[in-house]
Amino acid sequence: MGTRSFRTSAGVGLHVQINGEINGEINGEINGEINGEIDGEIDGAGAGRGDVPGGPGAPVTVILAHGWTLDSRSWGPVARALTEGPPGRLPPRVIRYDHRGHGRSELPARADMTIDGLADDLAELIAEFAPTGPVVLAGHSMGGMAIMALAERHPELLASRVAGVALVSTASGGLADTNLGLSVRMLGLVRKGEAKLAEAAWVDRRAALSRRPALLVPAMRALLVGKGADRGALRITSRCLADCRPAVMVGFRPTLNEHDRDAALAAFDHIPTEVLVGTSDKLTPVYQSRRIVDTARRARLTLYPGAGHMLPLERVDGVAGRLLGLVETAAGARELVVDQLSRGSSGSGPARATPAGT
Repeated sequence: MGTRSFRTSAGVGLHVQINGEINGEINGEINGEINGEIDGEIDGAGAGRGDVPGGPGAPVTVILAHGWTLDSRSWGPVARALTEGPPGRLPPRVIRYDHRGHGRSELPARADMTIDGLADDLAELIAEFAPTGPVVLAGHSMGGMAIMALAERHPELLASRVAGVALVSTASGGLADTNLGLSVRMLGLVRKGEAKLAEAAWVDRRAALSRRPALLVPAMRALLVGKGADRGALRITSRCLADCRPAVMVGFRPTLNEHDRDAALAAFDHIPTEVLVGTSDKLTPVYQSRRIVDTARRARLTLYPGAGHMLPLERVDGVAGRLLGLVETAAGARELVVDQLSRGSSGSGPARATPAGT
């Protein structure tokens, strides 16, 4: 338990956290953090703690994938809620990690900053850290897109191992046309700024976007969170963005624009799938989530009034509740299979779990 380093076949080192080790992320705020490092999560500190729930014997593993320019801290409060689990039930094993180039994972070459690459990383992470048992995948924003790409690139893995999916504040395509809630003039200025940033020589040299996260808060309020977001949500969001490498912000922009995976959504037809979005989300508006559920026919859409794009921080209980529902369904399906095997069932294969709602 604790933190691990994992090198993929592509040669990229990923930072992985197991069982929600979130010292310093109490009440949604990061305390004692220096240069993007969280107390108790440095060099494997806290590994092997006997008091952390959701160990290797947990019936279900939940893997949390974060969004573009963020890192695993954005899932911190939800990870805590999951590891506490519902009363009377064994909590799931929770894994969250930093995508390639993000957080404490290694920076890949610009050409390797792709959603396809994120999907391949996720496939290898599942094989390494959750080689057996049912898996529930939850992806926020670009993390959700990585799960869609996993369905496209590794359909057999999805079908055989994944027992539940949560697509949170994400999209299956059309991102190049999103207006961010801005006027035509302001959107044009933003696009020009992005183009100039992509060509700037200092982008690849700078280790972090800003040394003063507080300066980013006004922009966070305008673009990323709803009006009712609390200080903890703003603090974690601004810290993640401030610590993001400018090269990552620039490098992943093309793959986001190119993302088009409506066809991959058919793979979720036989997997309980929750689609969650805030009604004030400007980056991946509600219509993007409706587009997903229109294609993934058995997916269930939940709207969170007033919430913005940072749903895992703005609506911790709501998101954790939906994930725990998927965990319960996956655990029930697993128990059914174990019971069938123990009774010597001669059926052709395990029964598939069905969504908790319609």
